[in-house]
Parts: sequence; C-alpha cells; structure tokens
Amino acid sequence: MFDLLFRNATLVDGTGSPSRRADVGVSGDRIGAVGTIPTGARALTTLDATGKVLCPGFIDIHTHSDLSLLADGTGESKLLQGVTTEVVGNCSFAAFPIEPSRLHLHSDHLARVTSPVSPHWVDLEGYAAALEDEGLAINVAPLAGHGTLRVAAMGIDRRPPTGEELGRMVRDLEGALDQGAFGMSTGLTHVPSSYADFDEIAELARVLARREALYATHSRPGEDRERGAVGEAVDLGRLTGVAVEFSHLAINDPDLWNTGERVLELFSEARESGVDIFFDVYPYHASSSSLTQYLPPWVQEGGTEAMRSRLADPATRAKALHDMTLGWFGGIPWLFDRFVISECPDGFGISRSLEELSAEAGADPYEMTLELCERYGNLAQVVLFYRTEQDVRTFLGHPLAVVGSDGNAVPLHQPHARPHPRFFGTFPRVLGRYVRERQILTLEDAVRKMSGEPARRLGLEGRGTVREGKIADLVVFDPETVRDTTGFGQVPAAPVGIETVVVAGRVLVEGGVVSTERPGRVLRRN
Repeated sequence: MFDLLFRNATLVDGTGSPSRRADVGVSGDRIGAVGTIPTGARALTTLDATGKVLCPGFIDIHTHSDLSLLADGTGESKLLQGVTTEVVGNCSFAAFPIEPSRLHLHSDHLARVTSPVSPHWVDLEGYAAALEDEGLAINVAPLAGHGTLRVAAMGIDRRPPTGEELGRMVRDLEGALDQGAFGMSTGLTHVPSSYADFDEIAELARVLARREALYATHSRPGEDRERGAVGEAVDLGRLTGVAVEFSHLAINDPDLWNTGERVLELFSEARESGVDIFFDVYPYHASSSSLTQYLPPWVQEGGTEAMRSRLADPATRAKALHDMTLGWFGGIPWLFDRFVISECPDGFGISRSLEELSAEAGADPYEMTLELCERYGNLAQVVLFYRTEQDVRTFLGHPLAVVGSDGNAVPLHQPHARPHPRFFGTFPRVLGRYVRERQILTLEDAVRKMSGEPARRLGLEGRGTVREGKIADLVVFDPETVRDTTGFGQVPAAPVGIETVVVAGRVLVEGGVVSTERPGRVLRRN
C-alpha cells in the first residue's frame, strides 16, 4: 500500500546512470519502492507516467532566496521548475548572524540580492524558525555568508579587521556550522566582502576545512589575467584544504570572451594537483545584480546613506565619476547599452538600458548611473549582457559543472520588475535547450548536475537520487516539450513540460496547479 504510485516512468535517477523504465512508490515522505511494482499494489493516488521522465527534485545550489521565501514561502518561480531545495546564503549574503546594533546595515546589505525584509532573529536557529513559521513549500539549505559575518563584526568598513573582529567572525562561523549551515560563501566583488584580503578569507576557510564544510566563492578579478578570478579560489583550496565551489562561472571581460576552454584548464590543473574544486553555472548569456555593485568600492563604504552623503560633496563626486571611467571589476569597460534595468521600487526604467535612459535625459551615462544609485540605493537591479553563448555551452558541458540559477524564488506576478529569466526558467532551459535541442548534455548527465551531484557536494545524503528510503522529492516532466518560456525584459511565465513536483511525498504541482501545502523545511548539515 503506497500513498503515491507512479507507473511506467522513464527513471533518470540522479546518479548519471542510464535511464530505465520503472515504477516508483511513495509511502509518507519516503520512496518506498523503485522498479517493477506488482500490478496488484494499491495506492491512494496512482499517476501514469508513460512517456515521461521521473527524476529527483532539482537542487538549486546557488540562489538568493534567503528573504524572498520569508516574504512568500511558496517559492512559485522555482517550484514550477521542479526545484525542491534552494541553497541560500550565496555570494556572501546570508540572513545570519545578525548583530542587532547594526540592523540597518544588515538590511541595506541584504537588499542587494534579496527582499528588503528586516531580520528579527540573530542566528541560523532563529532564521530557520522564521522561515518554517511562515511555511515553506520547498526546502532550504543555508550557507553562512562572509559579508554578513563582516557586517555583524565590524559594519561596512573598508579596512582589515582587528584581531578581535576576526575572532568574532570565526566564532560566528563556527556557531553557524554548529547549527547546521552547509558552509560559507564569499562575494569578493560585493561590499563588504570585497574589502577582505586573502589572509582574512583563508582564516575562515580553515574553519570550513576542519569541519569538512563547503566554501562557495563569488570571486574577484586577479592581477594575473591568465589565471584571472580562478587563481585566488585555487590558492585558497590548496592552502587550506577546503572544498571549493566556484560560483556562477562566466567570462565578463569582452577581451576574453569565447576563451572558456582556457579557463577550464585551470580547474583541471587544480584538480590534478589535489585541490577539490568544482563550479556552478546558469544557462544564460547575461548576469544580474544591484547597480551599486559596479561603483568603485570606496564609494560604497558604510552603506547607502554613507554613499549618498559622500557623493553630495562635489569634489568627491568628481573623483567617483573619474574612477568609474576606469572600468568596473578591474577595468571592464562600461558598455551602457548592455546595462538594462530589471527592477526598481517604483518601476522606473524597467527593461531599458542605461544608454537609453541617459540619452532621454540628456545626461552623461556615468552621472545617470550615480543618480540611480543615489535614488534607489541597493534596490536598483540590472541585467548585464556581458557574456557569450559559446562560453555558456562550454562551461555547462564540463564534468565539474553543476547547475545553479543565481536567482530568487519569487511569485510569478512581478508588477514592478522584469527579473532575469533565470528566476523562472533555469532548469527547464537546461533540459529543453541544452539537452534536447543542442545536445550539449545527455539527459542523464543534466539531471545529475541538477540533483545528485549538488546533493553529494552539500552532504545531503537523504536527497538527490531516486532510491528506496530516500526522501520523496521528485519531478515528472515531458522530455519532448519541457522548456523555459520567460525571456529578458518579458513578463514572467511558468515553464512548460514540468508536469508533477513532489516535496517530501506531497504533490505540490500537478498540471501547472500549485498546492497550498507546505511540507518544506530548513535542512541542516549533519
């Protein structure tokens, strides 16, 4: 007797093994049987999966849903893609630990990547309780964030920490790991994580290495252009022994576009020398972030209000404008037609480029950029078309790649925004565009990169593969029709071909209809 029984599925189990025909029975929140289940077996609900693929629920290893799921626990944009677990706390932005005396700085910091919600907790335990009290449709696997650790210990100051401040960061990180965090992330082009030197990050990485926890790094440009941003991540892994996840691998510098094979050689060389490193990637040729991230780091010191006050001085403003002309992230040129507004609190400029907006206003585009940052602070989001399809294909097809959206779990209805389509279509896009249409990946390998391999890397032993006794997080999709439907600057829409999504044995999506049940929970590292 099963609660849920799938008949005649094409099983892709998340390990990379060849697909096979199988029935899958679910009892409670667990997979009870996989294989040929006798025709006489009974179930409360039986679903015919003939011609459909059944696989593990997708684990989005790189997200920024930390506070968006607190605002709305459904996570509709991800759930409809088949995502059953969100890994939050990436790029140095985590919702814990919180220093109450610096709450305004924490809120300003987190607004760069997630919902502008003010935390009312101080640690992972409190954050998890807040999420679960709200009710979660999908699971959350939290990372600690270096930027948040730094804000809690020393605010948004552009300097090295004192011994006492670094000691607090270490203690707070150890406390987060004690409470079940899966590791720590950095955001080394984001303030204040970008203010840290190599030695500060190494001290925290040693903590992770001792605890066999993951280090996920949003890197920064390196002085050695050939090694680029990968070099520091490799050096940290080699020095400390920490397992390294290189976040959203991409080439943003126009002078280096279409050199992905050379970048991948660095990963292969690192692995051969004993560094445990892999990378996540999303299937789009554009990125997205807060506009403020691209200002000179010294302009951003102290948070948004300090920035506004600083720019009110004409001499300081002139210096900021001069420094912007030198490029961002180590000299990448400002191509204003490639910066497109995706979100503003009042909807200003949505789906229009900085070039268009500055021309319409008769303004210098550098000055227009500063004015937008002053007006909206970290809440002005942009999409940057600074990548190539060739590099995306090259990175996705590599054995060390896993898939992460770098997007948020949000409602489909977005009246004042046109977010990056990765929020709504990452996983169906991999299956439709890069498996079925372009054959960059086999179906089995794509599913492995979106389920079994992220679970292995995180240490999620009970999830990520379809095996008896595992948690029943499952997806059923049509391999002939699955695809994303939301494009850049378009009104968000659900993907097609994702037919059934199961979280902990509960059917949360069936035929495009989202259930009101909330079986998700905050997962903890053992």
